Amino acid sequence: MQHGIYYAYWEKQWEGDYLYYADKAARLGFDILEIAASPLPDYTDSQIKALRECAKTNGIRLTAGHGPAPDCNIASADKAVHDHAIEFYKKLFEVMDKLGIDLIGGGIYSYWPVDYSKPIDKEGDWKRSVEGVREMADIAASHNITLCLEVLNRFEGYILNTSEEGTRFVKEVDKANVKVMLDTFHMNIEETSIGDAIRTAGDLLGHFHTGECNRLVPGKGRTPWREIHDALRDIRYDKAVVMEPFVQTGGKVGSDIKVWREMVPQLTEEKLDKDARDAVIFQRYMLDWE
Repeated sequence: MQHGIYYAYWEKQWEGDYLYYADKAARLGFDILEIAASPLPDYTDSQIKALRECAKTNGIRLTAGHGPAPDCNIASADKAVHDHAIEFYKKLFEVMDKLGIDLIGGGIYSYWPVDYSKPIDKEGDWKRSVEGVREMADIAASHNITLCLEVLNRFEGYILNTSEEGTRFVKEVDKANVKVMLDTFHMNIEETSIGDAIRTAGDLLGHFHTGECNRLVPGKGRTPWREIHDALRDIRYDKAVVMEPFVQTGGKVGSDIKVWREMVPQLTEEKLDKDARDAVIFQRYMLDWE
């Protein structure tokens, strides 16, 4: 397995200095830095070159995460929104290719976070989303990119809430570069058995996020890590495991994730770094099965 961390653990906005975090992730013992996809289409050639070379120098693999804005909702019944989403993903995948990023995960089959003040059409959106993801998959395939569809809890999304739904959706899309993405935080809310949820996805599991039920780093909560280890071993999962802790209030990140209290007492960057370093040691110990 390769173990990673999402840059936003240290940030309050959905973008950051990824050169800084690639270096930091390497120093803290990670193999992967996951970055936000939304700023990438606007990257200049010099920015792309600098980030690609920084990641290579540090021995860091880059992956991308994305929560699409409402105007990039591939499941929308509004053709203009659908077309805008396709154009965004075309530009994004081109930049990802240049950066050497071959995987993107998140609620890319819809938008995030969902506005529940508006009517919900799960059946219609599911159908439109399947068709839209197929279209996205063909574009992504030309750049050797895998799309990993994240199963989200009911408060953040409505199309895919369980591993069973995610697996059924991916089978319906039926594209080799479209996979299921599971996250321990969301599974803690929705699944009756986290181990069985992982086994349900089986060889369709393409990406895996970790974090405690309170969104602290792995090892500081009550997540059943041994159960998760056993299930990952059973399905022979040997791909990326990326932790996605959120512990800071403020900014767009704190607002979207709904962090309303300081999760880490006397929070400093040094404290965040120490917790991340300890967490990746813990995660390797608990989840590596080879």
